[in-house]
Amino acid sequence: MTTPIYQVKAEFFKILGHPARIRILEILRDGERPVSELIHEVGIEASHLSQQLGVMRRANLVQARKVGSNVYYSVGDPMLFELLEVAKRIIRSSLAGTQELLDQM
Repeated sequence: MTTPIYQVKAEFFKILGHPARIRILEILRDGERPVSELIHEVGIEASHLSQQLGVMRRANLVQARKVGSNVYYSVGDPMLFELLEVAKRIIRSSLAGTQELLDQM
């Protein structure tokens, strides 16, 4: 039996539903980065970063490449960045509506 598409979509969004994972994707928008840079830029402990990268790697959202003792991460599908931009526009639109209500008060 196949999984309904709405369930697959829900799982996809659940994977994206963590602030550290979103931050990682935002950083990787500029290109491949070593884990050492991600630790610094995401601002979480190495073990927590590793856990979040593992979740994203298993979901095929990011790819890992090892060079010597360094591991570099990149985004597998650039459409993820488009999705994040659409989300930003939806949030901005929602907040603009809230601001209009506040201004009326």
